[in-house]
Amino acid sequence: MRRATLAGAALLAGTVTGLAAGPAQAQEYRYWSFWEGKGSSWTYATEGPGTLRPADGTVAGFRFTVSADSAAAGKPRTAPGFDAICHDTPAKDGRKRIGVVVDFGTAADAPGGERPPASRTECAQVSEDASAGEALAAVARPLRYDASALLCAVAGYPKAGCAERVNDSKGARSAASPGAAADGGDDGGPSAGLFGGIAVLVVLGAAAGWQLRRRRG
Repeated sequence: MRRATLAGAALLAGTVTGLAAGPAQAQEYRYWSFWEGKGSSWTYATEGPGTLRPADGTVAGFRFTVSADSAAAGKPRTAPGFDAICHDTPAKDGRKRIGVVVDFGTAADAPGGERPPASRTECAQVSEDASAGEALAAVARPLRYDASALLCAVAGYPKAGCAERVNDSKGARSAASPGAAADGGDDGGPSAGLFGGIAVLVVLGAAAGWQLRRRRG
């Protein structure tokens, strides 16, 4: 059962992320995107944080954003500098250090009635086989997921909602029906690129749930 859960989640992320090259649609969604630090810049992750196992000395980034596809997603606004993030965390045998950047996005992208917290950086010291998702859970709780194991909130933000469709037709964004991200609405739904961005985060929830069940067992 555990293997089936992880394999199914990984297959979903791999399959949907592969569609990211599809044409973008006008419809935008509000969600948490996942990034890998590459030198001094960010690259949109092609693997879910629940399966990606960063090496010691790397940086993972999470940005709350509004976009129609992964190409337009806002990158974390803090540079992925491992030395700057983890300089106060000494290395330990049997553990690895992962720099974690959490960017809560802009006020314009925040759900109605909420104000994004200040961006933060943390150094997660985790087991050598830990995933990026486990590193995030180590430094940015509470995390919140929906029934499909999609990451909805980091450090309690936002308080409600998950991958909501937003409307920017008049220059102001507003949340649409909560189910729009799942059913695509009447306008054809989000682009394949955005589905790719969201799908990689589904693996985070599935892997986190599996880890919790394993530890309880």
